[in-house]
Amino acid sequence: MNILVLNCGSSSVKFQIIATDAARIEANQDRCLAHGLIERVGSLSLITLQAGDKPPVKEDAPLRDYRQAIERIVRWAVSPESGIEGVSSVSDIHAIGHRVAHGGEKFRASTLIDEDTIAGIEDCIELAPLHNPANLKGIRAAREIFGPGVPQAAVFDTAFHATMPETSHLYAIPYHFYRRYKIRRYGFHGTSHRYIAYRYRLLRGITPDKVNLISLHLGNGCSACAIKNGASLNTSMGFTPLEGLMMGTRSGDIDASIVEYLAHKEGMSVSEIVTMLNKQSGLLGVSGLTSDMRELLEEEKENGDRRAKLAVDMFCASVRRYIGAYYAEMGGADAVVFTGGIGERSPEIRRRICRGLECLGLRLDQTRNEAAACGQSGLISLDSSALKAYVIPTNEELLIARDAYRAITAAPAAGR
Repeated sequence: MNILVLNCGSSSVKFQIIATDAARIEANQDRCLAHGLIERVGSLSLITLQAGDKPPVKEDAPLRDYRQAIERIVRWAVSPESGIEGVSSVSDIHAIGHRVAHGGEKFRASTLIDEDTIAGIEDCIELAPLHNPANLKGIRAAREIFGPGVPQAAVFDTAFHATMPETSHLYAIPYHFYRRYKIRRYGFHGTSHRYIAYRYRLLRGITPDKVNLISLHLGNGCSACAIKNGASLNTSMGFTPLEGLMMGTRSGDIDASIVEYLAHKEGMSVSEIVTMLNKQSGLLGVSGLTSDMRELLEEEKENGDRRAKLAVDMFCASVRRYIGAYYAEMGGADAVVFTGGIGERSPEIRRRICRGLECLGLRLDQTRNEAAACGQSGLISLDSSALKAYVIPTNEELLIARDAYRAITAAPAAGR
């Protein structure tokens, strides 16, 4: 089954075409046939399309909306220009899998898309006003393009965290606000954390119930997840993706009273302050330079920039703080796993985060850490380390494709 995986952001469409079925899933031999990204949807769009290992096709074109963007992807995919194996017409795309940011309490697992599913996603818009509307536009565009004969599935970022107990997902505010408005911790990056748990157990050769680890998805957006007995026990992102770790442009945890204080001192509205916390804070806000970790490390190394170093140190301390908290909450863990753009690509950040965790039994192997290349999974701690450390590249698109296949065929998930 060739599955088109779509991740529609506020002005972008990221995609993969993945060949999968029950046998491929069982053997872990799914194939990514093509992938790409369309940015700046709604204006002069930047288009990157790549089939297999062929050189990418890069161009720009005015794409008015998500329908035009997805039509451009499909038109390229079925053309001789792409040369995608097994895809020469629209009928060779058998299903669509959509990443959906927020499923609220309604969607605890991936599901086939029908009118009820769309209505449920719409109900969650007030919980994810920046993400769910874009996801819905992608779903509606794909339904118009492919018609009712091509099944589609929604895979929710929040679903993996549905196992969190009340002690993890409730806030210590009057309970009636949860009953009335469902104000609680939902968590995000769930598909990534689920994939990490799956890959970790394959590496270790263990069953899902033996997976006890702290997963660290570190990129422009960052989250930590305590995974106990294969299920999400707690996660750092909360009611929105703003809570938790310090991120590229998000502040992470702050004292809520700062909002009122800034409103009084600066005359800012609540909306302006929330925008500042989401888009002008984090690494960018502290450094005053950039949200790009690579550039900050370069500034620190080449120019000795104090605020660049401060931003990096604060970031690492934020992650280390959550590792310690989750280790205690879990009653111990077997491993810490790094993933995401920063987690997979920066040995220096991994080294700084692990520094001081010897008290938990984590002893980093500097040679392994430096050698850990992007795209490869591996142990980066010493063999004698009581708390192990791994790098495992994430692959959310693969799980979306697999979940779409399972939803369509009613196949069991089997933890994969």
